[in-house]
Amino acid sequence: MFVGIFAYLIDRVFGEFRLVKHPVIYMGDYIKWFEDNFYRDTIFRGAILTITLIFITFLISHSITISIDYIDNIYIQLFIFSIVASTTISSKMLYDSVKDIIKNPKNIRYLVSRDTENLTKSDINKSAIESYAENLSDGVVAPLFYLILFGIDGAFVYKAINTLDSMVGYRDSRYENFGKVSARFDDIVNYIPARVTAVIISILMFSKKALFNFYKYGKKHDSLNAGLPISAMALAIDVRLGGDTYYFGKLKKKPYFGDGKINIEESDILKALTFRKKFDLLIALLFIFNLII
Repeated sequence: MFVGIFAYLIDRVFGEFRLVKHPVIYMGDYIKWFEDNFYRDTIFRGAILTITLIFITFLISHSITISIDYIDNIYIQLFIFSIVASTTISSKMLYDSVKDIIKNPKNIRYLVSRDTENLTKSDINKSAIESYAENLSDGVVAPLFYLILFGIDGAFVYKAINTLDSMVGYRDSRYENFGKVSARFDDIVNYIPARVTAVIISILMFSKKALFNFYKYGKKHDSLNAGLPISAMALAIDVRLGGDTYYFGKLKKKPYFGDGKINIEESDILKALTFRKKFDLLIALLFIFNLII
């Protein structure tokens, strides 16, 4: 538990370490290399990609764990474990990227996969909040969940699966078969964290409506998991997210998540971002609780 708490705090303060290549970049490099050299429009080839990246990631992370275990001083162990584990968490980067949209709305293209050229100001704000809510699960809660349960190995294997899904887990002509196994793995590993995230959002944002209704709206999403934290946030800040969206020039019919106002303002982004302070308090309380027991 202490490693998870300190890892979160390190990321919260420092974010990504710019002088060191981030582990996710290495994962992405491997995925691109495999795709460039071994791509076939088959489920089998995609399964090989998924299994090999998970195996390589586990092998490296477990080797790091064993190496750190050789250190005699438990406090130095805790410090190094926490630094390494912090690279699996993206709280600071996510918060900063979403808040930046208020001053630089064109940067929304870096946060979402939808077409962004003709988005209205309200659409941009909506997209930023959706991205924040969904990535609270992928980038904060899920890594912490697997870190606490399975240590560094669990957190890094989760990041490998999540990176696979973000790069090849699409339902299009190129990745429908090749990315199927990656997408299914991502559905499985995010099943519990997405629901935990939705509950945490509801409780920390003091929204009874969100707590009892996020599933009703979230289950309408194409994704098994993504709609739940999005719906929880929409209900908590009283906006309506989702709706028809353009992807690669084609209109995709999407349901609404939440029942609040449709015209979404910059103030609504700031309201969503208040979640971080409340989550910080939760982490502090967990730290105190662990000290007491």
